[in-house]
Formats: sequence, C-alpha cells, structure tokens
Amino acid sequence: MDGEAREGTMDVVNKDLAIDILKKSNLIIVSLEEIGGEKKPWYQDILMGVGGRVKVKEVAVFSRQIATLFDAKVPVVRALKTLIAEAQSRTLQDVLSEVLDDVSGGLSLSLALSKHPNVFSYFYVNMVKSAEESGKLQEIFNYLADYEERTYDITSKIRSALIYPAFVTATFTAVIVLMLVVVVPKMIDIFRESNVPIPFYTQVVFGAAFFLKKYGVLLLILLLGAVVAAFQYIRTSSGKEVLDTLILRLPIFGELFRKFYLSRFADTLSSLINSGVPIIRSLQVTAAVIDNKVYETVILDAAKAVKSGNTIGFALEQYPEIPPLLTQMVRVGEESGRLDFILDSLARFYKRDVDNMVAGLVSLIEPVLIVFLGGGVGLLVTSILMPLYSLTSAF
Repeated sequence: MDGEAREGTMDVVNKDLAIDILKKSNLIIVSLEEIGGEKKPWYQDILMGVGGRVKVKEVAVFSRQIATLFDAKVPVVRALKTLIAEAQSRTLQDVLSEVLDDVSGGLSLSLALSKHPNVFSYFYVNMVKSAEESGKLQEIFNYLADYEERTYDITSKIRSALIYPAFVTATFTAVIVLMLVVVVPKMIDIFRESNVPIPFYTQVVFGAAFFLKKYGVLLLILLLGAVVAAFQYIRTSSGKEVLDTLILRLPIFGELFRKFYLSRFADTLSSLINSGVPIIRSLQVTAAVIDNKVYETVILDAAKAVKSGNTIGFALEQYPEIPPLLTQMVRVGEESGRLDFILDSLARFYKRDVDNMVAGLVSLIEPVLIVFLGGGVGLLVTSILMPLYSLTSAF
C-alpha cells in the first residue's frame, strides 16, 4: 500500500485462508509462516467449556437467524448488526462484532468467519465460501443450521449416555471413601479392645481404611498430578491419537463412537459435495472436522488416493475402520452420480443407529449399575456388621 514493510500474526484455520485475507487487504505477501500459535494452559479448555465458549446451539440459532435475514434481502452488514443485539452470550456478541468490523473493512463473510476457528469450524467456513460463490447464502445458512442442530442432538445424546454412569460411579466412590475414612477407623478402635476374631474380608476393609488414612493425601496429590499430566498429553498430537484409538476400542461404547464418527463423516461430506465443493477439497475439510485422529488419517489418505486417480469407495475399503456397507454404498453413489444423496442416506442410517444404541445403553446401564454398586456397598456394610454382631453376641 504505502511501500512500508509490515509483520504480524493472525489466527486462522489454515495458511490458504491467511493468504486470502492478506490479499483482500491489498497487502503483498513476502513471507508467510505457520507458527501453530501460543500453547494454552492445560486448564484453559476446561474454563472455556464452563462459560467462555460459544455453544453449538448458539451457532445453530445464529445460522437460522442470518438465513432468515438474507431471505428478506437484508444486507450482510445490517444483518450482523441485528444479530449482535440478539446474540445469546457476550462471547458470541464479541465474535460477531469482530466479524462485522472485518466485513465492513472489505473482507468476505467467509474470510471474516475463518478468523474465529473456535466458533466457526473449517467445514462451516468452506460451506459459507461455497455459498458466496454460488449466491445461495440463504439456503446454505439454513442447511448449516440444520447441520449444527443435528450435531448438537447426536452429541448431547451420547453425552447423556456417558454422564449418568460417570455420576453414579463418582457418587459410589465418594460414599465408599467416606465410609473408609470416617466410619471404619472408629470400628477398628472398637474391635481392638475386644478379643473377637475378625473375618478375612473385614481385615481387608480395615487395611484399606488404614492405607487411606495414612497415604490418602499423597494418593490425592498423585491422582491430581496424573489428571493434569493426562490433560497435557492428550492436547498433543500423539496424545490425541492414543486417546482416539482407545475410545474406538472401548467395549460397547467403542461401537457407539464408531457409528457417531461415520455419521459425521457421511453428513459432512454429503453437505460439501452438494454445495459444489470439489471432492478432494471436501475430503480434506471432512478430515479437519471429524474430531478423531484415527478417522482423520483414514480420510486424508483417501483424499490422496482419489487425487492419484482412485475412486472414494476403493480408497476407503482399504481401512478396517470403514465398514463394507459404507464403501459399497459409496461405490453405488459414484457409479450412479448420486454420491451426495447416498452419503446423506448413510448419515441418517448411522444417526438412527446411534439413537437406538444410546436408548439401549441408558436402559441397560441403570439396572447393571444398581446391582454392581449396590452389591459393593452391601459387601462393605456386611464386612463391618458381621463382626460387630459377633462382638455384641459375646456380651
């Protein structure tokens, strides 16, 4: 612009979008490096989840509202001003205000959204970019609202299925620890003053209580340290890959997560192809938003195979993570020229499977937990009451 050399950093999802933004700002790029960004503290993701992160439901509402405004022929700047006032959270208001500033400064809506990857995913940005090129902003934003609502629906169901057993197990553990730390030590003092023989299983309980009393604080410190270390590790690429692999191998729940990721894969790829995004680009975007390192690797490898001249069906069937049903249906879609329709059908099929599995798991987990945890508490109480009964009988 004025011949002056400038340097700086920007937060975008990839280098291509950074180039687009700089060109739109009439800047000549001399050098551009990807630095990966400053690493956040391990606890920041937790704090963001508590109150600072824009929720999927909010993005869905925003998408529906802006689609309605575009349908009414409201200009993008005016639409954004309206939605800032209607935003459900201060965080979303701040994000939309920055988007408004960028759009008012000459950036396209997709480029402005791309500067906020924690709110608008790579998939979302590419869909908006496709809509800008085709002139179908209203249709695409309506579709994005549907997509975000489907994502929220399926993830909330899986979360509900996991929260209940986790809560019950945590409560059970707290009760057991409380009994071992508070109740059992008093019983130990009583039995020490008597000559009543103590059964083996009661001695085990007394030993556990003694261990917790002596080493409980150290155990808690070690546990907290392990949790912090685990959070740090899973934020690395290798840690995320290990975690995602373990998730897919979990008994029962592994199958649930596999179907969830297959549903997301089919739904995302169908949406991108239907919006006119080239197939290789569609696969790359799908890999970026799948949120599982195992499936991300599979999809990126498939994109390379397609780039080399193979079909998607052939590329995917080389991997055990992709079931034969999906690859066969994809082959049919490619041969018939209706791949987007076939993928949409597969997405709905796997979503129904997830819904059915969640419903079945919830109905199965409750009685199993009651029997298992009730048995554990009963065993602990019995191990205390039986020798106590013997003690009272001796007098």
